[in-house]
Amino acid sequence: MLRALVANADQSTTQLGQKLGLSQPATWRRMRRLQDAGIIAGRRLVLDAEKVGFGVTVFLGVKLATKGRVSLEDFERAIGAIPEVQTVDHVLGLYDYRLRVVARDLADFERVLRRRIMTMPGVGDVEANVLLSEERRPGPI
Repeated sequence: MLRALVANADQSTTQLGQKLGLSQPATWRRMRRLQDAGIIAGRRLVLDAEKVGFGVTVFLGVKLATKGRVSLEDFERAIGAIPEVQTVDHVLGLYDYRLRVVARDLADFERVLRRRIMTMPGVGDVEANVLLSEERRPGPI
């Protein structure tokens, strides 16, 4: 059921049930149980960033200069307010955070980096990796 929903979350419970060999009510009950258990956390619309004008994706590694002066929560709140920042992941390793940033082009990314990210209190070292291509892996997770 999860694989079928990941492939097409818009399908009706009737369509899903037909694929799984279940009745519509049985399919609905199983989906409701998965939602109530928190396994299905929601459904979302996925946009093609390039087609809506954001042709560049950059992964940033951000190391905070002084962890004691700026709390992690303050950094996460501030960085999350930047619309070009799609994800904020707190990670172990050389950097403290991994960010996914979208921009219209490299000049736009440089503007976001210089004016929005590098000016934030506590930001130390930053490493940028420009996404060349992305392969989506099918699967429920």
